[in-house]
Amino acid sequence: MDRTPALRSLEFLPHLIHYSGPDPSALLGAPACDVALLDATGSLGLAPGMADRLDTVGLQVPLLIVLTEGGLAAANQNWRAADIILAQAGPAEVEARLRLASAPVPAVEDDPGLTVAGPLIIDESSYTASAAGRHIDLTYKEFELLKFLAQHPGRVFTRAQLLQDVWGYDYYGGTRTVDVHIRRLRAKLGAELDSMIHTVRNVGYRFSPHAIEEDSHDQD
Repeated sequence: MDRTPALRSLEFLPHLIHYSGPDPSALLGAPACDVALLDATGSLGLAPGMADRLDTVGLQVPLLIVLTEGGLAAANQNWRAADIILAQAGPAEVEARLRLASAPVPAVEDDPGLTVAGPLIIDESSYTASAAGRHIDLTYKEFELLKFLAQHPGRVFTRAQLLQDVWGYDYYGGTRTVDVHIRRLRAKLGAELDSMIHTVRNVGYRFSPHAIEEDSHDQD
């Protein structure tokens, strides 16, 4: 396979490399890794959905996308890439970008009552939620539901599980109340944040703090 100079640079660096196709079935066989590189020089259309594919197969790693100079015009934050590498990059630049992308991100604040999920900040001590400085007015149960989902990112919960964990065993209403509260939460989060709460068809709901841009077909 004809690889770009940036990817050929990996051969000169002290890293263990695994090559995989971009489809989920191939990614499922990929070993644990620290960083994922996508060569989008030949197919720019792969770039927008690659982060979602990695999430789908459970590879929670920084994504670096290799682009031609012309491809830079299409690059945007919705790709959720940790960095962009030009196809002509040499070993020193590739190594630097790999090192920076894989460096651990320090915690925003060591506060057990504070949950930070993407742009969302949930403060249990004051029962408040905000995003980018905007206060989100929530009822007690809406706050508890949002906090619970945000504290378990990526995990799918059935409606029955949410009733048990958020409402408690003493609640005798039906699971439809979960759908009602999810709709209210999405409305209050606003169009820029509501896609963090995914509807998993025929199952329940999943919270993904980094999936700000998501297809609307995944929602009610």
